[in-house]
Amino acid sequence: MSSELAQSPALAGRISSIDSLRGLVMLLMLVDHVRERFFLHQQVSDPMNLDTTSPALFWSRIAAHLCAPSFVFLAGVSAWLYAHGGSGPVRPLTGFLLKRGLFLIVLEFTLVTFSWMGSYHTIWLQVIWAIGLSMICLALVSHWPRPWLLVLGLTLVAGHNLLSPLQFSSDHWAYPVWTILHDRNFLISDGPIRLKISYPLLPWIGVIVLGYWAGPWFARGYDAVKRLQSLWLAGASCLLLFVVLRGSDLYGEPSALESGISPTHTLMSMVNLTKYPPSLHFLLLTLGISCLLLFAFERWSGRWQHWLTTLGGAPMFFYLLHLYALLLMYEVAVSVWGTNHGDLLGVEHVSQVWMIAVGLALCLYPLTAWFARLKRRHSHGWLRYW
Repeated sequence: MSSELAQSPALAGRISSIDSLRGLVMLLMLVDHVRERFFLHQQVSDPMNLDTTSPALFWSRIAAHLCAPSFVFLAGVSAWLYAHGGSGPVRPLTGFLLKRGLFLIVLEFTLVTFSWMGSYHTIWLQVIWAIGLSMICLALVSHWPRPWLLVLGLTLVAGHNLLSPLQFSSDHWAYPVWTILHDRNFLISDGPIRLKISYPLLPWIGVIVLGYWAGPWFARGYDAVKRLQSLWLAGASCLLLFVVLRGSDLYGEPSALESGISPTHTLMSMVNLTKYPPSLHFLLLTLGISCLLLFAFERWSGRWQHWLTTLGGAPMFFYLLHLYALLLMYEVAVSVWGTNHGDLLGVEHVSQVWMIAVGLALCLYPLTAWFARLKRRHSHGWLRYW
């Protein structure tokens, strides 16, 4: 997003709400990534096993489910704002999205992969890969009429679960394409480098397209009351449809609802949803909450919101910074204390995961704030990518 757009008085409140949501989900992401480093001996499945997952671990993981849908949806919103946010003619968008998408894909293969593994033995193509490919797909359809975009986005988000019965063996010609689009699996399972698709693409294309469709809600001349009404209606509708579909187990989630054991168990089962690929229920819940959070950030503000907008103003910088900080912390900790859970070093309780995350957020905030100020002061093209 250009510095001109970010500094526009007419857009200041809206950009603040968008960056606030980004900042919040980045903090939740930080907690989950600390868990991946220092609590991996208590690994969770997708969806989680309620008989073996403690409530503290369960709810920590559930909170992180908000991250990817919010990132992808806001990437679509930001793409619309980039094209339409200036006072002059519409900016060319296709080239920007193609370059940005390719940049993210390269980043996933290089810096992001190494930050997770400290090597390139296995390349896990995760959320940055999904955002990059989704941007490339959005570049191809961004010129479509707005009603067509809504139909495309809703069809991919709501309809991809219908494709779950379609499976291909690893020796079938369609296996690589279907693994990228719908099934979480290894593209390359043997050899010096293994390659796994962790974020199948189809539903994420739908999410970024819906974000782009919603972009006009944040336009310069859009009425603030109407914007709040749109966010409230979208969020409440998603959550209401989620409750109806989840309560009836009609369609949209592979894991069945378990009820009757206890109210707590029923609630946990209600939100224990499939993320890889994200089911319709998963996206209804997370996107509904995201829209209501945008609504809340639009209506209410405080000093605390400045901290969130600072983090949200430099998302890629913070993303890489915290991953490498965690890699360094883990390697140093292992060299000092060794491992205590087989080949892994880990803390003993989820509360310690949260303590590490809070401490790391406080340590990384000043550097992130410096970079966010640098982005605001300078309009160099390369800064838009961070």
